[in-house]
Amino acid sequence: MFIPHTKENEQEMLSKIGVSSIKELLAQIPQALLYPALDLPAALTEAELTRHLHELAAKNKPLTNFIGAGMYEHFIPAAVPALASRGEFLTAYTPYQAEASQGTLQTIYEFQSCVCALTGMDVATASHYDGATALMEAALACCRVTNRKEILLSSALHPHYKEVLKTYTRHLGITLTEIALSSDGTLDTEGLKKQLSENTACVVFATPNFYGILEHGEKISALAHAKGALTVVHVNPISLGIVKAPSDYGADFVTAEGQPLGNPMSFGGPALGIIATKKAYMRQLPGRIVGIAKDHDGKRAFVLTLQAREQHIRREKASSNICSNEAQCALNAVIYLTLLGPQGLKEVALLNLERAHQLAGAICGVKGYALKYTAPFFNEFVVTCPISAQEVIDKMAEKGIAAGYAVHEKELLVCATELRTAADISAYVKALEVL
Repeated sequence: MFIPHTKENEQEMLSKIGVSSIKELLAQIPQALLYPALDLPAALTEAELTRHLHELAAKNKPLTNFIGAGMYEHFIPAAVPALASRGEFLTAYTPYQAEASQGTLQTIYEFQSCVCALTGMDVATASHYDGATALMEAALACCRVTNRKEILLSSALHPHYKEVLKTYTRHLGITLTEIALSSDGTLDTEGLKKQLSENTACVVFATPNFYGILEHGEKISALAHAKGALTVVHVNPISLGIVKAPSDYGADFVTAEGQPLGNPMSFGGPALGIIATKKAYMRQLPGRIVGIAKDHDGKRAFVLTLQAREQHIRREKASSNICSNEAQCALNAVIYLTLLGPQGLKEVALLNLERAHQLAGAICGVKGYALKYTAPFFNEFVVTCPISAQEVIDKMAEKGIAAGYAVHEKELLVCATELRTAADISAYVKALEVL
C-alpha cells in the first residue's frame, strides 16, 4: 500500500489537532484492539508479487459449472466489457449534479426502458444493490400502499432473500408467513387461499422459483387481489425471453437479479437489483427514476424525474435509505440486452431450457437418480440422489465438475445454461454413473 505522507506531513497534521503522536490520537481505543500482531510476510517487489500471484492462480482447479442457485454463468459478448470499460463510463459517479451527467443519465434511462420492456411494467428504477434488496423494497412498498402488516411468501423463495426480508421486517411489526409447496414444486394455492386475510399486504413468490419451477402466476395474483393484497414477483430476466411477462398475469411489483444480463459471477458480486411496478405505485419506489425533458433551447435532455432516497429529500420522507443505482452493472445489462435484442434473448432462453432438460433426462437415466418435482422448470431442477448430495458434489469435484447445490440431505439443485455443451452433459452423466 502506498501512503504519500512523509513523517513531516504527519507531524504537521498532528500538531494542528493538538496531539503529539498517532498513539495519543487513538488513546481511547483499547491497546489490545489498537495494535494486533500481524504475521505478515516480507515486502515484495512488483515483479516478485506478480510471480507470486501467478503461482497462486495456478493452484485453481477450473470446474465445469452446473451450479445455479441465484448466480448464473452465461456467455457475455466481448462487446459488453469493451463498451462498458470506456473511460466516460468507468469514471462516472452517481449523478448528484444530475443534469450535468447526460451520458450517465441516458444509460440509466435506457436500462429502465429495457426493464419495462422485459417485465411489461410501467416504470422501473435505476436498480438496487441486488435481487434480495430489490425484493425487500418491493415488499415494504406493498405494506405502505395497503397499510397492512402481513407478508405471505413462498417457501420456494431463495433462502438468502428470506433472510433479508426477515432482517428488514423484524422491528417494523410486520409478520412473515411462509406458504408451503405442492408436491409438484409449485406454490400450494389452496394453502395460500387459506392464509390470505384482510391484513395481507402482499404475496411474494418467484418464477422460476429457487428450485427452477415455473409458478402459476395468474392464479396467485387472482387470489391475492381478491383479498385486496398485492403481488411481488421475482423473476430470472433471461427466462422472460420465452415466458409471459409478469404484467400479463397481474403482478404489481416485479423484481429480479440482473447478474445474468451481461454481468460475470465474480465470486458472488457485485450484483444488480431490478425493480419495476405500475404507474400507480411509482412514488413508492426507492431510488431514482430518470426521464426525458427538453432544455431551454428545446433540445432533448435526460433528468432525474423522481428521487425518493434520503440523499435527495428529508430522511423521514425517503422511501428507502439503502438504494444505489449500481450504474456499472446496469450498463452491462443494457449493452447485453441491446446486443441480443428480443430475438437473441429468446434464443438464449430457449438454449437454457433445452440444455437443462437434456441434462435432467440424462441424469434420470442413471440408477438411483430422479427428478424431485414434476412441474415445468426453466434452467435448473432438483434431483434426488441415492447418496448424500454433498457426497455427490465432493466426488464430482474430483472429476472436474461442479455438480450443483445441495438443498437437502439427498437433494441436489442442478443448473445448465447455454454454456453447457452436449460434451459437458455427457461428462456429467458418465462421472455420475461411476460414483
